[in-house]
Amino acid sequence: MIMDDTDKRISSPSCITHVPQEQELILIKFDKGDPRDPINFSYAQKWTITVICCAYGGIAAAVPASYSISYESMTQDINCTRLQATLGLSVYTIPFGIVPLISSSFSEERGRRPVYIVSSVLFLLAEVMNALAPNIQTVVVSRALQGVFCSCGASLVGGSIADIWQPHERGLPMSLYAFSSLFSFGLGSAFGGLIAASPHLGWRWVQWVHVMFTGASVLVVILVLRETRSSIVLARIAKDTRKMTGDPRYRSSTEIDKPSMTSLIKISCTRPLYLLLTEPIVQSISLWCGFTWGVVFCLLESVTTEFQSVYNFTVSETGFVFLCQRKVILLHTVGAIIGLIANMYQDTLYRKYFPTKCQEARLYMACVAAIVLPVSMFIYAWTASPNIPWIAPLIGLTAFMSGTLVIYQISFLYLADCYGPYASSAQAGQGLARNIMGLMFPLFTQQMFAGMTYKWGLTLWALLSLVMAPIPWVLFFYGSKIRSRSKVSRKILEAEQQKRDGDTSVTSSPTEEKSMQV
Repeated sequence: MIMDDTDKRISSPSCITHVPQEQELILIKFDKGDPRDPINFSYAQKWTITVICCAYGGIAAAVPASYSISYESMTQDINCTRLQATLGLSVYTIPFGIVPLISSSFSEERGRRPVYIVSSVLFLLAEVMNALAPNIQTVVVSRALQGVFCSCGASLVGGSIADIWQPHERGLPMSLYAFSSLFSFGLGSAFGGLIAASPHLGWRWVQWVHVMFTGASVLVVILVLRETRSSIVLARIAKDTRKMTGDPRYRSSTEIDKPSMTSLIKISCTRPLYLLLTEPIVQSISLWCGFTWGVVFCLLESVTTEFQSVYNFTVSETGFVFLCQRKVILLHTVGAIIGLIANMYQDTLYRKYFPTKCQEARLYMACVAAIVLPVSMFIYAWTASPNIPWIAPLIGLTAFMSGTLVIYQISFLYLADCYGPYASSAQAGQGLARNIMGLMFPLFTQQMFAGMTYKWGLTLWALLSLVMAPIPWVLFFYGSKIRSRSKVSRKILEAEQQKRDGDTSVTSSPTEEKSMQV
């Protein structure tokens, strides 16, 4: 509760900001341990928010997997070609690289919760449009809209987790986020295959099932999810205080010299591109992650056709290749679990070696994954034969997915550690490169496999993965030197050093600013 003037607890601000206004301002900030500060939410609240966000990310991952497994049913129902159906998969990924550049500004301006709610509702409507589509043109448009609306919310999951967990606590929540995305990727294929193979259901019911899950997610987001961005919470407290006291001087720090929405959008669109084009760390991580993500989408194309032609799997059985085949839990289940365990172990290594390795302590398991990826791809490429049991290529796929899960998480955490206040921009740049490759790879996968065969096409991916294997090793040993030569990294290091030294020196200002703990 805000006290009257005689009961206000005034303390010196930890950081002084000049405010170019003639009147005295009273700066609202959180008291230490204030339960309204998202970082001080109870563990029950934090895990509730984390699970809701992970579920949102899981739905986003399940949609493309279940769509691709139902190609056969779709092409027969609406009389389209396989290439046209594949276009529906590709256009879903485009917005995941572009839309977050703009939507992040709205989350900074209006909060994360409104973006989650609006994007969830619109995503639900786009899924209904897809389920009712009379032709392939409507399918492609609805898929593009799904990508636009789903990417708005899915791009905020990592930020929401960072809002409520301290840096040393984020390892497990981020591991669960990566796990839920990869596992849902397989879950979507498994159930999509079962539904699409049924003569009484088909591809439209795949979409209706997604509508049901998304509808449930919308209700949970509206009823349970809380705002996690502390600056928005403070701005609302300041607004309520001004309304209650009638004193216009109360302000949160984000309301002082507040940039326009146009300026925010301009910065959020240009800074990720600047980091992607000028920062070697962002470039190398983006190249590695983008290639791996593109190969994942290629697997959506190759697994279905290869296991049906080589092992005579049905559509439903092929869907279970992504999750389990009969009684043996494989690819995404075991792969996701192994990846989760690896990421949890990586978190232990990070806490142990951070004092000596700093940010590069995030890369121990990434170095292992760099070796696992090409080896697993070689196994998958050279064991898919009628003379070799189907379990052999699935072992390779399982190992590949485990490595993918490690890379997916490490890319977020390592960039966040390296770029601090610019982490969102660095991750947006990486996401742009990753999703562009996710768009491009499926468009030529079938032609490549038709010309080179699956064995040699997958061997090519394995060789390219081998070429990129040194990337995390170079960053592990030389990452600190690379950052020391970066203008952006030097600014971040200087800011961190000033914060540690308690450097709050400022030039004179006609405005006296007070800080009120709420």
